[in-house]
Amino acid sequence: MKELVVGALQLPTLGVNTSRLEFYIKKAKERDCSLLLFGEYVTNHFFKELINMPKNMVKEQTNSHIAILKRFSKEYDITFVAPIVEVKGKRYYKKIVKISPKSLSYYTQQLLINYPHWNEEEFFSNPIKPLSDPLSFTINGFKVGVMFGFEIHFDKLWQYILQKRVDLVLLPTATTFNSQYRWRELISMRAFLNNCYILRANRVGDFIEDGVKWHFYGDSMLVNPNGVIEMNLEDKESMLIESVSKEVLSESRRGWRFRHHLAKRGEI
Repeated sequence: MKELVVGALQLPTLGVNTSRLEFYIKKAKERDCSLLLFGEYVTNHFFKELINMPKNMVKEQTNSHIAILKRFSKEYDITFVAPIVEVKGKRYYKKIVKISPKSLSYYTQQLLINYPHWNEEEFFSNPIKPLSDPLSFTINGFKVGVMFGFEIHFDKLWQYILQKRVDLVLLPTATTFNSQYRWRELISMRAFLNNCYILRANRVGDFIEDGVKWHFYGDSMLVNPNGVIEMNLEDKESMLIESVSKEVLSESRRGWRFRHHLAKRGEI
């Protein structure tokens, strides 16, 4: 039975000291983890905090963490997927970096939240243009797709996931305001309808604005292709390590036959 060991790091924003991060990476390696996912705003501060930080400090924070992850990737033979804030001139861009022992690639978030109290679309300079494929790659025979948490809401991106026959979707998030149960249902629904695993890494920590506390509650999880939460963390700093299975994927797809109905109509 072919399996892939994956992990989700549930952390607040990391500081410059690498010892805590390396502690978790060593533990992941001891359990044969090949792929480790970070939540949003872990390698950088929350975007509302960036407003009061010098741009060169944000740029240094990003570059430093990329360099650290490149070193750890080679040293421990683990692929990392981590959201970052890229600084170019006066502009910020919200991206994901995928770092393997031999390569580095980026995904620029396509759909950003733009509510009055939480307007990433206004803060970041990510281009607004027709949608394209999310980041995807293959590791140990498993096809992996990557999208930001907010992007899970949009059916068009899931059409790409279906067409690429993705086995595992990596979902870094930064969710708050007691939305745990809605997110559990949403992630479970997407995993079930697409008969794929979803690994969600959500940040922890607090942000206070105008006397209101934004509590990032964790609840990182692995959901299987039948929409069942196999493991989830609570609201403290922690790490989830679990296996995804080709056999479980095959059984789910054979049993529900959702892809079969689309394939015979030439839709995928």
